[in-house]
Amino acid sequence: MSAAAGPSPERAAVRAAKGFREGTHRLVPPAETIARVAPHLSAFGITRVADVTGLDVIGLPVVMVCRPNAASLAVSQGKGLTLDAARASGLMESIESYHAEHVDLPLRLASHRDLARAAAVVDVAALPRLSVGAAREHHRVLWIEGRDLLRDEAVWVPYEMVHTNYTLPLPAGSGSFVMSSNGLASGNHLLEAVSHGICEVVERDATTLFRAGGEAEIPGSRLDLATVDDPGCRHVLDLYEAAGVAVGVWETTTDVGLPAFLCLIVDRAPDPFRRLYATEGMGCHPSRSVALLRALTEAAQSRLTFIAGSRDDGDRDRFERARHADAIQRAREQIAGVRGPLRGFRDVPSLEGETFDDDVAAELACLRRAGVERVVVVDVSKPGLGISVVRVIIPGLESIDDVPGFVPGPRARARAAARAAAAARSAATA
Repeated sequence: MSAAAGPSPERAAVRAAKGFREGTHRLVPPAETIARVAPHLSAFGITRVADVTGLDVIGLPVVMVCRPNAASLAVSQGKGLTLDAARASGLMESIESYHAEHVDLPLRLASHRDLARAAAVVDVAALPRLSVGAAREHHRVLWIEGRDLLRDEAVWVPYEMVHTNYTLPLPAGSGSFVMSSNGLASGNHLLEAVSHGICEVVERDATTLFRAGGEAEIPGSRLDLATVDDPGCRHVLDLYEAAGVAVGVWETTTDVGLPAFLCLIVDRAPDPFRRLYATEGMGCHPSRSVALLRALTEAAQSRLTFIAGSRDDGDRDRFERARHADAIQRAREQIAGVRGPLRGFRDVPSLEGETFDDDVAAELACLRRAGVERVVVVDVSKPGLGISVVRVIIPGLESIDDVPGFVPGPRARARAAARAAAAARSAATA
């Protein structure tokens, strides 16, 4: 098994026990992760880790991590129940981006048709596409080798779905597939990173399908927050309550079966002197508690990101839309308007295991039952750092729907068609 093909036998053979379970599942506590990466921050180009929690009134720890010479985002965010957790989260996100900007693995320049004659190649028709480009069998593009975890074989995937070096000019053949950080993940162990990457791809698919199906109007998807009994989630809900922030959560779990949530927050009462943003957060994890906590904390992080104004991937229009009076009012109405029965927290499935081996096995089993045929992992880790970084690609699942040039795939189109049919039946009986 080549390094380019995926996890090496030595790294995959060691079972990855979960040594930290406070709000998230990690191999080691956040302080240990910070200590592990601290000697390498200058090599990654990280110049500053700033605690920006105090810019908002919520009080959930949020940091921003700066890499001024980045080839994608120069600022990354991190959040957590503690400041150490937020720092570890932000550092790892920034380190992921560095790895994906500096991929050292072999590449091949070939057409899909020619490469498929010599090696296994992913079905490009099942990958997220762009409205502004089209992949053709005879066009030469760059490819990189990954490892399919379902078939246990090497398989080649488009390089533009792996790297995040967005400096111009882009590599040959770029512009056919969605370029994003979806499925890019890191960890203190390879399987920790793989589990995180799988969950992110499933989360984005779940959110896109939920929006295509009508968001909050899907019966029975609204979560009854009074039934949430996880201490970490309750702590964040208490922070929102004390800050006067209204919270709405919807379960977005799909046929894949991994717990997923979407959270929407907005100030309860309008304040003309401090009109803040309506923001969302998403989360997916084998543990329903971790999945919900990710959605709750990401919503707070997103709001603070707007307040700080530090991310370099948002233009002025995006900021204005998020705090426009109409958008804020719609968010309040959406949170206040409960349609249909509420979902109990304990009714959401939970599949967490004792090790990351267990989690990855459960995730793959869920994807296989949902009809997924490939789960490709490209290991872009660098030796000697003690950090694993991977890109996970799952053909057939949807990308997030707010990327420029998004084209709905079969799953999103089917969900939208079902929504339209339901609306037609409702109108006919009205």
